[in-house]
Amino acid sequence: MTLWLPLILAVLYAIVSMRFSVWRTQKMLDAQSHPLRDAGLERLTARMAAALDIPEIRVNVYDVDPVNGLAAPDGRIFLTRGFLQKHRQGVVSDEEMASVIAHELGHVSLGHMRRRMIDFTGHNAVFFLLTAFLSRFLPIIGIWIANMISTALMARLSRRDEFEADAWASALLIKSGIGTGPQKSLFRKLDALTKSGGAGIPAWMLSHPKVEERIAAIEANEARWLQPA
Repeated sequence: MTLWLPLILAVLYAIVSMRFSVWRTQKMLDAQSHPLRDAGLERLTARMAAALDIPEIRVNVYDVDPVNGLAAPDGRIFLTRGFLQKHRQGVVSDEEMASVIAHELGHVSLGHMRRRMIDFTGHNAVFFLLTAFLSRFLPIIGIWIANMISTALMARLSRRDEFEADAWASALLIKSGIGTGPQKSLFRKLDALTKSGGAGIPAWMLSHPKVEERIAAIEANEARWLQPA
């Protein structure tokens, strides 16, 4: 019982912390966003909506400068103001922006928001158990090793979600007639757009897969899905 009580408290803390983070994120997005109005992008989202057999795909603008797209816990899709500035400057095409929207729709459709809440809770439980175990033998560095292992586990789970959302987006882009070309070309621009290519960080610690791995996975899916009958 001396071990289980702190573990239960750690899990409860993780659940409360995650729910508070979700609430705070949604409040922030509500206060700093507005609906996207862009004829070129709306033309492409209409094609994707038709492929999904839904009335429309709503996209919002999150008024921050970093280049990013995100899916909110409540299922809303956002593109940042910084990303749209790159689009208006001609750095990113309509079709490439559509591939971002498709990717975020993939996260929503595959239930990744809910899964991440579970993963976060598991991360805290794993960290606690590893810390309790390793600290008995490595009292000084045990907590550091536990944090490294649990963080690597979370990064691996995040990469899994990214590959799944990429595949979902590829399928939608193909079905809507846009194709995966813009998806792959945008990935090749990401390092320059975000100025954070992860150079020097081990691949197993990155929360997103490497660009070449994502492109290779997309092309493998294309080869499998589009081969002649």
